[in-house]
Amino acid sequence: MSKPIPDKAEVAVEYADKLYIGAFEQTARFDAHFDQVGISLTLQRTGSPNVRKSVRIHFHSALFAEILRELAKTAASLPAADTVHRVALAEAAEALCLALRLPEGVADLTPEEEVRLLHIME
Repeated sequence: MSKPIPDKAEVAVEYADKLYIGAFEQTARFDAHFDQVGISLTLQRTGSPNVRKSVRIHFHSALFAEILRELAKTAASLPAADTVHRVALAEAAEALCLALRLPEGVADLTPEEEVRLLHIME
């Protein structure tokens, strides 16, 4: 389920003989979700064929975990006065952390029990 982009994203793909650059602003949409092996991210700009574009990126879980670690190492470089972005990033990171934690005892469930628990939690 895609959502409006709240800010802006810029994408550059560089090949030996070509460079593709695209911007996705608030009129564009995004989708981000976990799948069986990692994280899927899609950025889409809709409209007429001459402005329509999309970018899909998939990171396996181990790579995404390393990306998060590298971001943590460089978080101190964010301007201290940029509290709006610092707070938004911290809240999002905390939400991800909480969502990834398994409830106590869940790790001992069989796959069938996990599916049942997910249906109950919905």
